[in-house]
Amino acid sequence: MASSLVTRPERRRIPGWLPQAILYCFSAACLVWVLHGYPLRDLFTAIAALDFRWVLLAVVFDLSVYVCHAWRWNTLLAPVVRLRFWRTVQSIYIGLFANELLPLRTGEVIRCYLLAHWNDFRISLSLSSAALERLMDGVWMVAAFAVTAGLVKGIPGDLTLLVRALLAVLVVCAGSLIWVVRHKQDVHAAIGQRHWASTLRHVVEGLQLMGGLPTLGKTMLISLFYLALQVATVWALMKAYGLDLSFWAAGGVLTVVRLGTMIPNAPGNLGLFQVVCVVALGLFDVEKNDAKTFSFIIFFSLTLPLLLGGAVATALARLNLGELRHSATRSARAARQETRL
Repeated sequence: MASSLVTRPERRRIPGWLPQAILYCFSAACLVWVLHGYPLRDLFTAIAALDFRWVLLAVVFDLSVYVCHAWRWNTLLAPVVRLRFWRTVQSIYIGLFANELLPLRTGEVIRCYLLAHWNDFRISLSLSSAALERLMDGVWMVAAFAVTAGLVKGIPGDLTLLVRALLAVLVVCAGSLIWVVRHKQDVHAAIGQRHWASTLRHVVEGLQLMGGLPTLGKTMLISLFYLALQVATVWALMKAYGLDLSFWAAGGVLTVVRLGTMIPNAPGNLGLFQVVCVVALGLFDVEKNDAKTFSFIIFFSLTLPLLLGGAVATALARLNLGELRHSATRSARAARQETRL
């Protein structure tokens, strides 16, 4: 009896342009929401009325953030490789420059690729260190939000409950990190070779290669300084605009904005950044039009110096951003495949 062969139809792949199109549409929708009913002349009037002494101070703080970032990255990788400091700064600027021009935060991969390429070590190690940086940033962000909720009056009760839940997550994350450092072999056995755990394996391998608690403890302290510089930047811009909010309120606004823009989006998080900033300022009773104006002021104040610095860093390195994106994603993909083997 002849049996007929049943062929399964091939699964349709999602077109490469579709995710980007969705992100751009979402970004446009956010901008429409922010600009709806907002008189643009208020923005130009507010920019002209800024106290540019505070703006200059904010720019200095913001530039210092990336120098501090390089210091932290070098410290984290010090047990494994000796990095050239200004090369690290350059890779960070180029990566952030790419984030402002390319969607899906591609610059994160680019900066890891450049650091590995310029210092001749595996990109998987660079990716591991970047993942650890993000974990540390998350820990301090949650802690900053908890402090803000405790010291600033008028935060909604539901938000306070959320902070308590995040504090519980903080304790679990801290305990897990310590356990991973002390029980490395057990962690490898628990993870196994599951494909979904490739990112977690990167983190575990990074912990093994980058040393133990002393290195992580020092890096955590630098991360706190890194966060403080970011808060100081926001606070200085608030002073420039004339918002009567405390340093702790600036920390609260920054934390909400960072949490709200955590998922990769359109270049520079344009649109989404403004929406989240308006929501964050609303928690501190800032009038909506003032919040919208400040959302654009802080966006331009942080983005323009970064674009200038990133363009200079890219030009000095004689790199093409499109080719760099291709090389970085290809190297990262190869590293993931090696991790899964």
